Amino acid sequence: MLALADAPAAKPRQAAIASANAYATDAGMEVLAKGGNAFDAAVAVSATLGLVEPESSGLGGGGFMLLHVARDQRDVFVDARERAPFAATRDMFLDAEGNANRRLSVDGALAAGIPGLPAGLEHLAKRYGKLPLSESLAPAIRLAREGWKFGPKNAAMMGYRRDALAANAGAARLFLRDGQVPAQGTLMRNEDYARTLEAIAREGADGFYRGANGRRLVAGVRKAGGIWTARDLEEYRVVEREPIRIRHRGVEIVTAPPPSSGGVALATIFNILDGYDYAAMGKVARTHLVVEAMRRAYRDRAIYLGDPDFVQVPVPLLVGKDYAAGLRAGINTERATPSDMLPGVTVPPSRPDTTHFSVIDAEGNLAAVTQTVNLPYGNAVVVPGTGFLLNNEMDDFSVKPGVPNAFGLVGEDANAIAPGKRPLSSMTPTFLLGQDRVAVLGTPGGSRIVTMVLLGLFELMEGEGAQATADAPRFHHQYLPDQLSAEPEAFTAAEIEALKARGHAVQVGDRSWGNMQVVLWRRDTGEVEAGTDPRWKGVGKGTSSDESAIYR
Repeated sequence: MLALADAPAAKPRQAAIASANAYATDAGMEVLAKGGNAFDAAVAVSATLGLVEPESSGLGGGGFMLLHVARDQRDVFVDARERAPFAATRDMFLDAEGNANRRLSVDGALAAGIPGLPAGLEHLAKRYGKLPLSESLAPAIRLAREGWKFGPKNAAMMGYRRDALAANAGAARLFLRDGQVPAQGTLMRNEDYARTLEAIAREGADGFYRGANGRRLVAGVRKAGGIWTARDLEEYRVVEREPIRIRHRGVEIVTAPPPSSGGVALATIFNILDGYDYAAMGKVARTHLVVEAMRRAYRDRAIYLGDPDFVQVPVPLLVGKDYAAGLRAGINTERATPSDMLPGVTVPPSRPDTTHFSVIDAEGNLAAVTQTVNLPYGNAVVVPGTGFLLNNEMDDFSVKPGVPNAFGLVGEDANAIAPGKRPLSSMTPTFLLGQDRVAVLGTPGGSRIVTMVLLGLFELMEGEGAQATADAPRFHHQYLPDQLSAEPEAFTAAEIEALKARGHAVQVGDRSWGNMQVVLWRRDTGEVEAGTDPRWKGVGKGTSSDESAIYR
């Protein structure tokens, strides 16, 4: 590992936060001003995002937390991913003929895994923070009572899920107004959310998983057709895992291990590209090689990756240089490889229905946190009295081999449903550690998360700043469907034709992707930068001038 304490400027001069919503950034800055560290700020940002971006994350979901603890010079990955209920079965979303019933794995209480975020917040505060949970959660509790303004992103995402929300009395009462999407600027209050956070502040995770709230959740989920039990909640635990480390072009990349697919996929792609001087190539030739590496990484995702506590994931093999050399040998530098020619597994649009934030504090602590309820507004179920939506992460399992999930990703038995198992995820919180710069980054975007982080890392390696990295155009390939997807401004018409001539099926979308959040520490000067994705610029303004901020 590159020791951050050995930098010319051993500590940043300021703290920085980049999140998807200014209310959340304000909350994190408030906690830093109280004497909290990056991990206390992360608790505040996370809890506030769950309130003001219910379409993207919340207490009813889960997440991954990649941390650098400056005092120990240690990196740790906190897995707060949801788990399947103990009553879950391999074929629970198949009908009598063996066909996948995708609606059951998306809408309604049966689609919900056991939430992990509340346990993750307690773990973060108790193990790594400086402040009690009551102080870190205070900004979100206050905002829930005072109210926040319903914004354009809230409305846009609700447009996809209004009917599902209307079908659940708890969700309709909390989020709709006369059965319709609220007008932008509507003041939204959530007393139930404040009370749930207060229970967590008093009792830690037990305030969520046990006692009155635990009983309320189990009863509400079962009444709505779900299969949760008290044991499911009481036995939920976060897991600390060793991050994946990648060396490429003179930097170290620290990133997410399984049950994230992101770190393994990034390692595969970078190791394949090690065999080419791709940085010196023209854009079309470079894009061709990157896409071919993406294709092979996502093919391996479909076959090999799952919850490492349940299946033997061959991580050392998949992240190895020799394995990548074998994959590289099958790449034609002039011609695309059709995905159906790769042995393996016999799309819908990606939306920013997850969220990410990045934090650096003045001690050099780092936090990259990606959290989610899966699809916009999760499974559209609110248990009355709780104040938050439940997730539909059961759809992230492979409900049947070869059947794509909501993001078009296919999977095999490694990611099959099993009691207590965590579904495979694309969430990829990541650090870049170089001699002259340290960066924290991540993004929502479903199946496209991994490739967006990849392209962000390319920008940082080229010396770009935090905002330029968040701004950069994006493209994506995920093995199946066999198409190269691109944002509207990613390629010129001539570049598209050149890629098609190499055999790529190029699909240029009519919308942009993701919501990347980047903070950057320039180690030679100690200066920090924060960059927030312009694709949802101006959404959910708090009192800050922007969704990213620097604490001086």
